[in-house]
Amino acid sequence: MPEQDAGAAGRATATDPAHDPARPAAPNPVRSPAALTAAGDLLRALAAPVRIAIVLQLRESSLCVHDLVDALGVTQPLISQHLRVLKTAGVVEGTRHGREVVYSLVDDHLAHIVVDAVAHAEENR
Repeated sequence: MPEQDAGAAGRATATDPAHDPARPAAPNPVRSPAALTAAGDLLRALAAPVRIAIVLQLRESSLCVHDLVDALGVTQPLISQHLRVLKTAGVVEGTRHGREVVYSLVDDHLAHIVVDAVAHAEENR
């Protein structure tokens, strides 16, 4: 019997049916309806341009409403309305500091989703 090198046993060969390019890839695992619904709700919450801009601003640092108004050039009631949607969706959280509420992102995963979506949109212009 011919001698094999130590790594050859673990490598796929052209005749290995598991690595046949004509064979379709294994399907992705099925996600629960609850997880899919939650993901859809999250994506809908991120779907407005002002909310995307808010997430991008909060990615840099925590801000209060008047900071977001100044940065984005939109009215305070509009910022507050969008923050309410983002807070309900679990994207942002607010912490009271005296008379102001300072908003921050709940986690960085959401910022990555927004940054990737904006980068994709800029690449396809």
